Amino acid sequence: MSISMQAMPSDERAFSLVANGKLLSGAPNRLGYLTPTDPGIGVGAIRRLYEENGYVWLKGFLPRKEVIDFRGWVFGHLAKTGLIAEGTDPRDGIASAAAPEGRDVDRCLMSLVRSVAYEGFCAQPRISRFMDEFLSGISYLHKRKIMRHVRPGTMTVTPAHYDLVYLRGGTSRIVTAWIPIGDIPIEMGGLTYLEGSHAIGVGMEREFNEKNEDLSPEERVSAFNRNMTEGGWVSKDLPDMAERFNTRWLVADYEAGDVMIHSPFMIHASTTNQDQGQRLRLSTDIRYQNVEDEIDARWNNHWTLGDML
Repeated sequence: MSISMQAMPSDERAFSLVANGKLLSGAPNRLGYLTPTDPGIGVGAIRRLYEENGYVWLKGFLPRKEVIDFRGWVFGHLAKTGLIAEGTDPRDGIASAAAPEGRDVDRCLMSLVRSVAYEGFCAQPRISRFMDEFLSGISYLHKRKIMRHVRPGTMTVTPAHYDLVYLRGGTSRIVTAWIPIGDIPIEMGGLTYLEGSHAIGVGMEREFNEKNEDLSPEERVSAFNRNMTEGGWVSKDLPDMAERFNTRWLVADYEAGDVMIHSPFMIHASTTNQDQGQRLRLSTDIRYQNVEDEIDARWNNHWTLGDML
């Protein structure tokens, strides 16, 4: 069964959410809250919720202290670039007042995602055992894994999309795990999901395949082909999407230790980091599949900035 949240987010915070300059509070019936799930209910019940809702929010799935310690390890290295305020604990992830040189940050980040420590965090035993059972076989973790940090007060957000757009070279039986590396309350702009949109994504993908029969195999799998919107996004206008599909964007107060899993057809996005404490948002999104299924060869390489995926 799902579990109730200990504290319901206040409307004041939820109704000030912004993405791409658009306020998500256009109508109260267009914004709601994700439902957390107790991982102890078992994989069978979790799979049923996943198929029904397109996502499962596994509450407290990982040891909180280990996640926060890993956050400190990441920001401890990034502090050398000037990203973290001097004299603060890297685990807090307090952004420096001045933005550091982007090339230095990017270079450090590309080193971190290639590290043994990061690989170990993504492939820790509880996750790998869960994925084996969830995928009914031996799970495979894609080599291309993404770790994102977002400074407060910037316009950096992820527009609405579904993941299969970037994974069309392999099986559609992909499972994305999005892991907040530290607490990410609503105002920090973690992932927001369009309620019921896994069915919408399936329809969009079917329509795409029907319209693109004349494309070469290489162009068909690209999120940047001539029949796609910019960057493979579904939309940058989140309020319009909720109206257009007569549904809601679902938000949450995520905590260190939580794990979100979602369908490759589930439409999701992020919102602006408006944290008043100047905390950086840190998360990772990684993909698993059954090793027996076809694997998109493009995801057999480490994440590189500008790799067009």
